[in-house]
Amino acid sequence: MPFGARGAGMVPGTTLQYDPVFLIKLPHNGYSVDTRQFQLRSEHIRLCDLLKLAGVVGSGGEGKHLVAGGGVTVDGLPESRKTAKIRAGQTVECRGIRIDVLAAA
Repeated sequence: MPFGARGAGMVPGTTLQYDPVFLIKLPHNGYSVDTRQFQLRSEHIRLCDLLKLAGVVGSGGEGKHLVAGGGVTVDGLPESRKTAKIRAGQTVECRGIRIDVLAAA
């Protein structure tokens, strides 16, 4: 739900905006985002596998369903290919989780 949809407010004496229902700190775009880093073991990884290994979903099938439903963005653009090759430097977002993909060591 976007920031302000439930009548968000300011905490007196601060400049931080909070969701008045859950009292969580919200970044400028209105969503609380958990950022994770994922280091590749090879040149690329399939999107549905990344979602599973990063702990966003419990199974590859759940990841495929999430992608097919339009719930995933890659570098800020919606991604509908379940087996899209994700490479180092790309950012994947879904379910309030941002995954920064790092190159193999």
